[in-house]
Amino acid sequence: MEALSLVIAPEQEGQRLDKVLPEQTRLSRSALQTLCENGGVLVNGRPAGKKQLLRAGDRVELSLPEPVELEVLPEEIPLDILYEDGWLLVVNKPKGMVVHPAPGNYTGTLVNALLWHCKGSLSGINGVIRPGIVHRIDKDTSGLLIVAKNDEAHRGLAEQIRAHSFTREYEAIVHGHFKEPSFTIDAPIGRSSSDRKKMCVTQRNARNAVTHVEVLGEYPGFSHIKCRLETGRTHQIRVHLAHLGHPVLGDLVYGPKKPALDTAGQCLHARTIGFVHPGTGEELSFTSPLPAYFTAALERLKEG
Repeated sequence: MEALSLVIAPEQEGQRLDKVLPEQTRLSRSALQTLCENGGVLVNGRPAGKKQLLRAGDRVELSLPEPVELEVLPEEIPLDILYEDGWLLVVNKPKGMVVHPAPGNYTGTLVNALLWHCKGSLSGINGVIRPGIVHRIDKDTSGLLIVAKNDEAHRGLAEQIRAHSFTREYEAIVHGHFKEPSFTIDAPIGRSSSDRKKMCVTQRNARNAVTHVEVLGEYPGFSHIKCRLETGRTHQIRVHLAHLGHPVLGDLVYGPKKPALDTAGQCLHARTIGFVHPGTGEELSFTSPLPAYFTAALERLKEG
């Protein structure tokens, strides 16, 4: 059982418990409700209900149950592998494939496929749900991912990501045009207080996020761009571009609910990754060709 304690800030005065806590913990509102019903939430030492109004200075204590690890089974799913050795592999993930099991997607994920392909030889640092997964891309984003086969490889690659020496470049089609041919977006990202499934640019409970952008081409109403990640926050490129008023074409979460152009999906592709091999010290770089759905959208834009 994990214990968590926090003090209510003055700006949270008068807010309900079930609004404040999801913003400051990993709990969803439904999980918080269950915790309250089971006496797992105390305010100033007394059991609290989800609707309780909070005051500045209130001490909230939570008893969080330990997360239950699920059994993830190998599945014989074809993989597009660009490189593989005894330390790691580079995979070209198709749009629509979830990286690791999560509620609603316990099978058919990249992890299920990796467990079959690697026969269990994957790093265990991220637990049984995310074996070998050093970094992730969204379900509806296509492109390159690096997978660690052992813990030493995982630690070496993760350190390069932390040191910003791991190259991750994406291409995207976005709404609108930009005033400059290249620029940097430096804006912190945190979880949305109104929708726990979304991220947003915010100063509250946020982490710094930096994206470097270069315009590759312009078409009526749209731009083709390249983005290089300096940091790697959840939904970073999508959130940063939507914050500027240039959401990714086909992004139904951060962009228009009805796309201006039928693209058969979100036009965001993880095209290039570069890193130093954690075992040999060799500098490696891999580039994935733009997938058919992306090139078809570009052709339609070129045709007007």
